[in-house]
Amino acid sequence: MANDIVDNFVASGNSARMDDIAKALPKSGPPAAEIADWVRSQIRANRFVPGQRLVEVDIIRRTGGSRFKVREAFQRLAAEGLLEIEEFKGAFVREASLDEVAQLYRARAALEGICAGDFARQASDADKEKLRIIAEKMETCVESGSPEQFGRLNSEWHAMLMHVTGNHVIADIVSRLNTPVHHLLFESFYRGDRMTEATKDHRAILDAILEGDAPAAEQAMRRHVENGLQFLTSLDKALFGT
Repeated sequence: MANDIVDNFVASGNSARMDDIAKALPKSGPPAAEIADWVRSQIRANRFVPGQRLVEVDIIRRTGGSRFKVREAFQRLAAEGLLEIEEFKGAFVREASLDEVAQLYRARAALEGICAGDFARQASDADKEKLRIIAEKMETCVESGSPEQFGRLNSEWHAMLMHVTGNHVIADIVSRLNTPVHHLLFESFYRGDRMTEATKDHRAILDAILEGDAPAAEQAMRRHVENGLQFLTSLDKALFGT
């Protein structure tokens, strides 16, 4: 997995240390799947940004992977729509179009809606209380103007709704759906009243969950994700590479 690969360049900033760690890795290096997971994590963390060319030699040094495995990882990510490979130029982080973003959000709305309904039906009182506490922390972030912390709590809140009820497959799918637009999710919290509107949506979802109303929780989550899409489409379309 991505966590099994140390980004030596970022973590230490010391090329000598990076080479030492790379030498300590098994000679075979990580498999293509782990390299792909690592590249995907860098895209999610906004370290690799849309339009950026991924230098093969750099990826080999950072992951300890072989040239063959790195190229295989690039092909996997291209098949997922995260990279674009151009002949004689190499691999680039792909920019999502506005239409693609809309499709990703519609899929998210359906999947996360299912999880919110499941949470209302299945979650323990302790889990519901934890969800409420996270929601309150997000509201505090709005008052203090802390978008970075809000973004982290927002990710934790949504992940909890999926994982507590055992919807791990859905969580993995949603994570992959979010990857191409992850930088936009965080950027949106810096714009206008998005944090305020998001907390209102969270409160509606939470209220339905605390009442044990699964259909209402599912619908509230669907509206929340759809509202996020509406907000993004109101931004400069240049953000979407269109």
